[in-house]
Amino acid sequence: MDVQIFGTQKSADTRKALRFFKERRVNVHFVDLKTRAASKGELTRFVQKFGIEAILDRDSKRFQSLGLGAAHYSEKRWLEILADEPLILRVPLVRNKNLLSVGHAEEVWKEWMG
Repeated sequence: MDVQIFGTQKSADTRKALRFFKERRVNVHFVDLKTRAASKGELTRFVQKFGIEAILDRDSKRFQSLGLGAAHYSEKRWLEILADEPLILRVPLVRNKNLLSVGHAEEVWKEWMG
């Protein structure tokens, strides 16, 4: 089993996800959103499953500093913004083949383990 985790080292939930999979000896490919943004294609997978609101972190400092609080954009426009500004994503975004989760979702991850 291999998982891909999108997040930041500063995020407590991202660190919990990394620890969860490491403790279970699962191979993890970590994408640090501070150094490399998720591709539009990756983000589209999460949006198709959960919707744009589920992956937006409206409480993040970056979201507030960009003044996006009152913004009402199309899904396509949000994907463009998220590709450029990955720090407004709710993290971690975790992918196990076609299985996806957003945020700290330990119960979901346990289901993946079997």
